[in-house]
Amino acid sequence: MKILCRLLIVAACTLGASVLEGQSAGPDNVSVLTETRLKGSGWWPTKGDRSRNEYVGAAQCTQCHASQASASQTTAMGRAATRASGAESLQHGPLTFQIGGYDYRIRKSNGKNILTIRNGASSLSSELIWAFGVGRIGQTYVYEKDHHFYESHLTFYTAIQALDITPGHPRTAPPSLEEGAGRRMSVDETRRCFGCHTTAATTTNHFDPEKMVLGVSCEACHGPGAEHVAAAKAGLDDQMVTTSIENPARLTPAESVDFCGACHRTMQDVLADGPKKIGTLNVRFAPYRLENSRCWKKADARITCVACHDPHQPLDLDPAAYDSRCLQCHLAAGTHQTDDHRGSACPVGVKLCVTCHMPKFRNAALHTSFTDHWIRIAAPGAPLPD
Repeated sequence: MKILCRLLIVAACTLGASVLEGQSAGPDNVSVLTETRLKGSGWWPTKGDRSRNEYVGAAQCTQCHASQASASQTTAMGRAATRASGAESLQHGPLTFQIGGYDYRIRKSNGKNILTIRNGASSLSSELIWAFGVGRIGQTYVYEKDHHFYESHLTFYTAIQALDITPGHPRTAPPSLEEGAGRRMSVDETRRCFGCHTTAATTTNHFDPEKMVLGVSCEACHGPGAEHVAAAKAGLDDQMVTTSIENPARLTPAESVDFCGACHRTMQDVLADGPKKIGTLNVRFAPYRLENSRCWKKADARITCVACHDPHQPLDLDPAAYDSRCLQCHLAAGTHQTDDHRGSACPVGVKLCVTCHMPKFRNAALHTSFTDHWIRIAAPGAPLPD
């Protein structure tokens, strides 16, 4: 889950003026550590300092914002977590896996999903409680033992319709049944993972997964909505209603991308860990890759996550769907460049731009490919920059 927590599609929502108060991000195109953002005043994703009674639930949002709220529930973010009992990957009969002398089996028993690991005559069983990830790439399971949370050693990968080692776990035979079953997560890591896959798992800085909302709902990004709903029902003027909830128009480009980076990792988050240490897998962290692009370094305000991805809609997997975004800056050959259209025209064509300039990178261990958001002229076969 430590890795799959960051496999969600790029997403962003809104942030009001109050969020920026007391938070200096420097120039408009400079990224900031997520930890720094969380220490600032106002709302920020995964912050967890608001009280539970400030949350109203997506049903309240739907009353006035039906199209956005309803569509967002069908996105990968909206379905980023589920109870193991409802996980699609666990509906197809027993799952098995073997590594070294260890045999794994996940089966249903009395409505529960039980992970059992055996080594000779010894065995260990744990009930899987949550499944993280929508299943487009895979699902990683979480179980609880002695008041601690564990990330399962195995993940279900959709491409192969089978179990394999969870990203970040060793691909060698485990030293014990306990370590073979899963990896104990620290309190901070647990809070971060649930914070990115669910809504309001932490309130008033207290982690309470039993009261959380599964998936990334409206209030995970927009912030708690009680004040906004009250303002709307009281018939306050439009200005007061608008400012009572977070507003994306007030974000600078860096703030917008960092907002997404709260879960998808900001450039500074990756740099702090060391991109070379992470290796080519840093291709998963779209904000980091995006901010290495020449267009970002030219401080074009349109180069943000939400310029191409509507967080309220499912991810569009058709490369042609993004051509219009590219051509907003890169006009056709022979067209005079203006301040609004500073990009050079492509001498090759004006279709399927992302297939050349944002190539796919396949990772065999994760059984999937990632779009590289480092926009560039990518020569075929050239090594992935890090």
